[in-house]
Amino acid sequence: MQALITLAAFLLTLGVLVSFHEFGHFLAARCCGVRVLRFAIGFGKPIYTYHAKNKTEWVLASIPLGGYVKLLDGRDSQQVISPADECQAFDKKPLWQRSLVVAAGPFANFFLAIILFACIYLAGAPQLPAVLQTPPESSVAAKLGVAEGDRVIGWQDLGSQADSVPLFGEFEPVPSWNALRWNLMDAITGEDGFALEFQTASGARHVKAFYAADLPKISPEKDPMMALGLLPAPSPLEKWQELRLGPLDAVIFASERVWVITKVSARLMAGLFTGSTSLKQLGGPLSIADMAGKTAQVGWQPFLAFLALMSISIGLLNLLPFPMLDGGQLLYDAWELVAGKRISISMQEQFQKLGFILLISMSLLALFNDLQRYISP
Repeated sequence: MQALITLAAFLLTLGVLVSFHEFGHFLAARCCGVRVLRFAIGFGKPIYTYHAKNKTEWVLASIPLGGYVKLLDGRDSQQVISPADECQAFDKKPLWQRSLVVAAGPFANFFLAIILFACIYLAGAPQLPAVLQTPPESSVAAKLGVAEGDRVIGWQDLGSQADSVPLFGEFEPVPSWNALRWNLMDAITGEDGFALEFQTASGARHVKAFYAADLPKISPEKDPMMALGLLPAPSPLEKWQELRLGPLDAVIFASERVWVITKVSARLMAGLFTGSTSLKQLGGPLSIADMAGKTAQVGWQPFLAFLALMSISIGLLNLLPFPMLDGGQLLYDAWELVAGKRISISMQEQFQKLGFILLISMSLLALFNDLQRYISP
């Protein structure tokens, strides 16, 4: 039964995320007057095909590991375009419209993440309070005197200043440990200091500053959160607080969450290429299926949160400047904007081959990490 739930959650995850991503491309293409020849979810042999009146072929294929939108495009040697239809071809559109169509897929994923988080906040989500456990010895928090039972109630950015930054203005409220955790990761990965307002178990309040120079560095050898020393204390469910917001506040708060998570994820992703982030953190289909199944069994809210995080990851991944990804095409567009001419088809084909090798290499590495996690003893 558990295996069936995991499989169903995995297929639902891929279906939702891929469909929304490709629909972003589709919608932008239609708005720019580009004809969409095919909208496909999955690869391989078609299971279901529908021909719409606007000449778009909607396809559900047998291998649900991706999808694509096929546009009318004069650069495709397999397409024969009549002079009357050239105005609807992708390659005949101005640069800004072509870039919009390409970027619409990843940005649709960010938009989906906002919708999913907003739904959670509208319904009301139980939140672990930001009450801290005893910090590990030699951690930054321990050196500053943070004690067990201290509750974080306020946050203030200090920027990249090394020390002695005066504290001006009011502290932003900290509604939960989850919100605090993402703020902490944002500060660590961005190397920005911060100040926290604490409330002790007796009700007293005090402020401690964590300057940029004292923050732990991201590295593959150690956990930066352990080095920082701000860790949540176990708390019974009856002490959790529900975060329920109105429609507008839910969208605003969700947008802020997506922005912070995107920044942190982008920095960690960049760390894979600079060496500050371990390649072992790459996850493949087994990791996605495992997390999808586990969150689906816990409840619909954790599953939606997982979908939102995956949607952000897919949006960022597709913006990488690799050939075969949306970011690669946007890089071509940037070259065209600067140089005033397009990269030749032959050159793009060579880049495509290189991009294919890079993507296959990353996929194999992610799969190897999965096998290490779930199959190796």
